[in-house]
Amino acid sequence: MPSSMSQSREKSGQETLNPFKPFIVSNQRNDFLTTSVKGGILAFLFVSAALLVYSVFTSQPPWFICPECPNPTDNISRTACNTEEGPISSPTNITHIVFGIGGSTSTWNDRSHYSALWWQDSVTRGFVWLDKEPDADTQWPENSPPYRVSSDWTRFRYTSSQSAVRLSRIVVDSFRVGLPDVRWFVMGDDDTVFFPDNLVTVLAKYDHRQMYYVGGNSESVEQDTTHSYDMAFGGGGIAISYPLAAELVRVMDGCLDRYYNFYGSDERVWACIKELGVSLTRERGFHQIDIRGDLFGLLAAHPMVPLVSLHHLDHVKPLFPNLTQHESLENLIQAYHMDPAQIMQQSFCYHGWYKWSVSISWGYAAQIYPSLLIAGDLEKPLQTFRTWRSWSNGPFIFNTRPVNPDPCERPAVYYIEGIGEDGNGGTLTSYRRSIAEPENCRGGHQGHAVGIERVLVSALKMDQKEWKSPRRRCCEIKSSKDGTLKVLIRRCNQQESITP
Repeated sequence: MPSSMSQSREKSGQETLNPFKPFIVSNQRNDFLTTSVKGGILAFLFVSAALLVYSVFTSQPPWFICPECPNPTDNISRTACNTEEGPISSPTNITHIVFGIGGSTSTWNDRSHYSALWWQDSVTRGFVWLDKEPDADTQWPENSPPYRVSSDWTRFRYTSSQSAVRLSRIVVDSFRVGLPDVRWFVMGDDDTVFFPDNLVTVLAKYDHRQMYYVGGNSESVEQDTTHSYDMAFGGGGIAISYPLAAELVRVMDGCLDRYYNFYGSDERVWACIKELGVSLTRERGFHQIDIRGDLFGLLAAHPMVPLVSLHHLDHVKPLFPNLTQHESLENLIQAYHMDPAQIMQQSFCYHGWYKWSVSISWGYAAQIYPSLLIAGDLEKPLQTFRTWRSWSNGPFIFNTRPVNPDPCERPAVYYIEGIGEDGNGGTLTSYRRSIAEPENCRGGHQGHAVGIERVLVSALKMDQKEWKSPRRRCCEIKSSKDGTLKVLIRRCNQQESITP
């Protein structure tokens, strides 16, 4: 190469360096071809430079769209679409979640108080999706999510419920709003109560850049058999990651035509997601509450997972006696705000002298049993409820214990009456007895429990990070005098057993 270049320079005299020379034909008879080649190369260099400048000042150029993003002609923000491998840049927080609440103008006035319990302006994001504009004289509640009207759903076929078609498209409508920095879309009903901090804890376990469909089953086997064990029931909440939502936007309308004979919106969403090859990721903290009667047994022995949601609360007894359901939920939410991770978490301890078993569902209720029960029994819910559809005694998707027919063998039950700080970074909760014990149960060990009118529980606050490797907390009885049982809840020590 050096000798060849030298010879060329000798032949051309004082010819200057020409960067295009290797591409140019020197024959005079090809001037037109030479000019065309030069022009093409100059045009190529100009376009390349323009592309380089544009890519420097543009975070996501349209020719590098990620596979999960919608068609670039759609008016949709793609700022959250990120499927790169490697560590996630920042932990998931509440601002990364968009809620889509299924409502209607006919139900919202009676159910808006549910959303008001957990919605936080300037913190939570999302919308209540209505079937039409509310009446002009209706004042929208300030402490509720803003509303939007669902896009046209009347063109789709249906057999049982046209509103189910509309609610199926909530994730599509929410996606098309184009809010920035979205990682998850969470759907629920207008009578669903969410516990947002715990929802974040659950969703943060998963890589939002992948396709995830997260939720829970119905509690009643008859419901799961009728619909599907692989379906997330919508009232308990459905969480869909951004890439999966983007795919649903693409396929949803065609799915709705194929599954027009399905019953509910959650069943339609499930069918569409199955076509994309994504299965349900179950989380037991999403509660559909497909049961009837008294929720006490279930909540007093809540599974060892964060409490994420409660649904169908209009169809069960109030959570606390002598209160309305709304007043009961206000009590529960107050405890939740004090220690979100620990709400409803169950701890066991034992009184060796009186041979009592004590169960604490933090922030909700305490129970004193007149006998020693193993941990495996205490963590089974007392069956104070029946199935959703047939009002029968089961089956359920979890084990239950029957309520003892002998009232003297039943636990003394105490419901939370107050909560505060203990001055050492922990909490102090007080639980008061709800029903007086029958006179004929005043003998033996149960007689000592009759004298206990209040249970006072001090507990170290629970860090959400403890859910990475969950272990039930230990508790110990400090004293039982003056009508008060004092209990301490703490982390278990190494080589410590829950039962003595």
